[in-house]
Amino acid sequence: MIRIASGQGFWGDDLEAPVRQVEGGPIDYLMLDYLAEVTMSIMQKQRSRDPAAGYARDFPGLMERIFPACVKRGIKVVTNAGGVNPQECARAVAEAGRRAGMGGHARVGVVSGDDLMDRLDELLESGHPLRNMDTGEPLQPFRDRVRSANVYLGARPIVDALSGGALVVVTGRSTDTALTYAPMVCEFGWPWDAYGLLASGVVAGHINECGAQASGGNCLAEWWTIPDLAEVGFPIIETAPDGTFIVTKHPGLGGAVTLRTVKEQILYEMGDPATYITPDVTADFTTIRLTDEGPDRVGVHGIRGRPPTPFLKVSIAYAAGYKAVGTLVYAWPDAAEKARAAAAILRRRLDRQGLAFDRVLVELVGWDSTHGPLAGDPPGDLPEVQLRVAVRSGDRRAVERFSREIAPLVLTGPPTVTGFAGGRPRVQEIMAYWPALIDRSVVEPGLSVDLVSV
Repeated sequence: MIRIASGQGFWGDDLEAPVRQVEGGPIDYLMLDYLAEVTMSIMQKQRSRDPAAGYARDFPGLMERIFPACVKRGIKVVTNAGGVNPQECARAVAEAGRRAGMGGHARVGVVSGDDLMDRLDELLESGHPLRNMDTGEPLQPFRDRVRSANVYLGARPIVDALSGGALVVVTGRSTDTALTYAPMVCEFGWPWDAYGLLASGVVAGHINECGAQASGGNCLAEWWTIPDLAEVGFPIIETAPDGTFIVTKHPGLGGAVTLRTVKEQILYEMGDPATYITPDVTADFTTIRLTDEGPDRVGVHGIRGRPPTPFLKVSIAYAAGYKAVGTLVYAWPDAAEKARAAAAILRRRLDRQGLAFDRVLVELVGWDSTHGPLAGDPPGDLPEVQLRVAVRSGDRRAVERFSREIAPLVLTGPPTVTGFAGGRPRVQEIMAYWPALIDRSVVEPGLSVDLVSV
């Protein structure tokens, strides 16, 4: 049996969670998931300004804190913190290890080859249209606006790095689930055609990937019964060579691992449950069986899998115009009416200037921002509402003009405005998501695994 602990569910998650996982009890692996689709475009933008950036900058600092414990206890760390610059991330991690006094005691494995930006023109010209999976459009007309293009990699290069002796493995755009099932493949020697075992690993990875969401965080069912979320224990997968596993957490920490918390996480971001596609296997989530194994212990078994597809998914981010969001708070009496009137005034002023927007979104936070038209009429005279107006346009000038029209409403619109602070709304470039497929045969030969000595 091995114990694989989740330590991060996204870039910006609880910074102390990985420390609690290392210090709270025995584990063999710590997986840290930092990436989402929008994260890659943010990191690419950072790297364009600084060639040494483009990865999760807080990860080396974390490793400096936990490196001695990981070396002493043989805890291996697997993460996609490398973002769009895994080589630089690995170098920073090795430096962190040396600062922690671990020089000569560990190696950092770094996986490269998922970034397609330098190959994009070559791929398009050689007959790989990278069509949008939602619209069917080819990428070529949008090529000059592409900011990042990364392939979702599976577990194979991570296994290679672990087998080569890496204590820490840094990847770029790996699939979230591979961070958990790669250690299983490495430890148990599962063959790549053992699809039932690999599918079990994928389910374990899916449960682990969002951190505390599987151990009581963001829990819909009876959320008020979840104890001590201030120091929530992140999930741990206890897995056996036959692919069966237990979801648990360290004792003494907050949160809860129950049938309902695990079920909620299993349903998270679920499309067709019978066809959960990863680079290494297609898992059938309809075959999952759960059992209550006692306090904070849920058993998972029965999972079946099928061969992977001949394609890999590509996550592409492209520039899609500009946006800005402005807010004002209106107080009782007639708070909702004042906010709606202010929005109408703002729109007339923008129209008068002939400004073109792709979309103008008006929300009254405290009334209709969550449920939109389903919210109905406001329930009585609300004590306060926040007017939130967002615009998007391909014309940066129009968005900049909008950002200058919010503040004047304080003295030239309805009364009782409060909550306006921080200056004009910031104009931001919009990064849109473009999902595509590519033949794995043009990607996998270009993957590389390097080892960096600490």
